Amino acid sequence: MSNNIPYKIYLEESEMPKAWYNVRGDMKKKPAPILNPATLKPVTLDDLSGIFCRELAEQELDDTSRFIDIPEEIRNFYRMYRPSPLVRAYCLEEKLQTPAHIYYKFEGNNTSGSHKLNSAIAQAYYAKKQGLKGVTTETGAGQWGTALSMACSYFDLDCQVYMVKVSYEQKPFRREVMRTYGAKVTPSPSMETEVGRRINAEFPGTTGSLGCAISEAVEAATSQEGYRYVLGSVLSQVLLHQSVIGLETKAALDKYGIKADMIIGCAGGGSNLGGLISPFAGEILRGENQYEIIAVEPASCPSLTRGKYAYDFCDTGKVCPLQKMYTLGSGFIPSANHAGGLRYHGMSGVVSELYDQGIMTARSVEQTSVFEAAEMFARVEGILPAPESSHAIRVAIDEALKCKETGEEKNIVFGLTGTGYFDMVAYQKYNDGEMSDYVPTDAELQKSFDSLPKVEG
Repeated sequence: MSNNIPYKIYLEESEMPKAWYNVRGDMKKKPAPILNPATLKPVTLDDLSGIFCRELAEQELDDTSRFIDIPEEIRNFYRMYRPSPLVRAYCLEEKLQTPAHIYYKFEGNNTSGSHKLNSAIAQAYYAKKQGLKGVTTETGAGQWGTALSMACSYFDLDCQVYMVKVSYEQKPFRREVMRTYGAKVTPSPSMETEVGRRINAEFPGTTGSLGCAISEAVEAATSQEGYRYVLGSVLSQVLLHQSVIGLETKAALDKYGIKADMIIGCAGGGSNLGGLISPFAGEILRGENQYEIIAVEPASCPSLTRGKYAYDFCDTGKVCPLQKMYTLGSGFIPSANHAGGLRYHGMSGVVSELYDQGIMTARSVEQTSVFEAAEMFARVEGILPAPESSHAIRVAIDEALKCKETGEEKNIVFGLTGTGYFDMVAYQKYNDGEMSDYVPTDAELQKSFDSLPKVEG
């Protein structure tokens, strides 16, 4: 073990970010505007304010401000679990016998078990500030729903969560944490909303998707007085809030004079990835530094590596605004045997534009190899990682083994977005040898691409 770099690098509370970093402010070519689904024209602040809290709508549309102050109330809440540690994975390095130096930013040190709380508390704060009664949302694996239920409990807001049906059934304990914090949790697609009934009729017996759950949550928000919809990923406002991850990571590295060669993050909708890489991508955009940034996604839901860069609906019910993004089509529903999370059909517009500009690359990995990496990591580093996070672990291990062959001492940084203690059904399937890999065929993807809306841009 190196004498000068501790196993865990902690910042002082005084070193926590006081402002979120908005990478769009440094992008010469901005992400394409979000479109109103009724008019196919760029959305206005008033359009978005009917769905989201007004200040969050302002953040969503702000692509010029480089920094946005974090309100004191949110910073006070952050102090309960932030700054989070940047960990030097000495034990993993020893196991791999690699000359690479591996670091991971651990975001699982709060009750929600993931990075999602960074944005949940911000969105709940703005809802409370606006005088709302409550919020509605969707959740897949359950980390976002758990985080939002915690944040709403803190601000005494009603919280209604539409949980992807397959996760609702496979992850009862995540569901019960939400209910413990006062949230109402409904399996999606349900028969409680018009769009849910329509999806059930069109796809009988469906196990659901994030796109379905988003549609239901938006309908629930817009049909109840004093409610707004909040989202845990994809949106630019969420990536903004999650920039605390990257800002802390950069500060911790700088504290010991470490320059990352490679930054790796798992990619579903883009929230943790965008938050982790934003400050580093900003340095690339400003011409100050170069990094290799890698997004890792599941082979069963490969929006970046096999998707189309096009305008698409953010939800299956086609009630949400359209965003230009890498997408598999809003009707794409991942295979029910896909246990590793990251099930969204599209990708953040910001992440998509950075990818399209060549600021980052992407890889897809199959879930059995993901769980193999998760098991190795758990056995030597002492943390049971979330399946989502384990996509990044897989590629970090692969890159460290390449360094073993070449003798390079690269500094590899990855995001450990959370813990997997509520994901034991997936681990059980892996341990019992019942987990299989599913990769959609070109024909299956083409069927979904054929339904993409015809929008120029």
